[in-house]
Amino acid sequence: MKLYDEAFVTGCDKSQEWMLHWFIKNFKKNSNKPLVFANFGVTDLALNIMRENCHAIMDLTETEEKGWFKKPRTMVNCPAKKTVWIDTDCEVLMNIDGIFDLLEPDMLNMVKDQPWTKRTEQVWHNSGVVGFIGKPIILHQWYKAVKTRPTVAQGDQEVLHSMLNPITKIKYINDLPNEYNVLRIQTEVDKDYKGPIRIMHWTGQKGKKIIHNKKWD
Repeated sequence: MKLYDEAFVTGCDKSQEWMLHWFIKNFKKNSNKPLVFANFGVTDLALNIMRENCHAIMDLTETEEKGWFKKPRTMVNCPAKKTVWIDTDCEVLMNIDGIFDLLEPDMLNMVKDQPWTKRTEQVWHNSGVVGFIGKPIILHQWYKAVKTRPTVAQGDQEVLHSMLNPITKIKYINDLPNEYNVLRIQTEVDKDYKGPIRIMHWTGQKGKKIIHNKKWD
């Protein structure tokens, strides 16, 4: 498989594949970078769509992890020198290619999860958009943690948070500007985000309903 200098990567299984056409449409309007797709177990129809629209396909159908726990494995194996993972429930609204210039080496580059940070009084970062250069140690540690203790939390983001304390967060996480991952709660519930939105992340079941409606706009 070809090694790309910079690439975005996404992935899903058949339960989430209904968003793929919508995701691809928005992505292609606002990025000229290669897109890699990780097949977590989609239908043949969805896989054919992604083959037509992506630069490379990764087969993760037979891995031991389930669902979103496949994300760290995908990131570890993505064929790019600079990589940015982006969830399929993210709506790309403006050009996002500049994110690669913001990545710091040896770190996971993520946007602070402002709503969850406010509600828990702990610093959280959202794993809907994750950038990195090469394959940093913290990425491998995250992948290992997901494999060995996936029951400690509800998702990959919770596993990462459980691994880190305030000091190690400073060492291993670089804050990206909020505009690269604006969460639905920031605009729909808290209504406290007034800045630009390059990536709108429609989280949760309410977010999926919004995406469903947008598909027919």
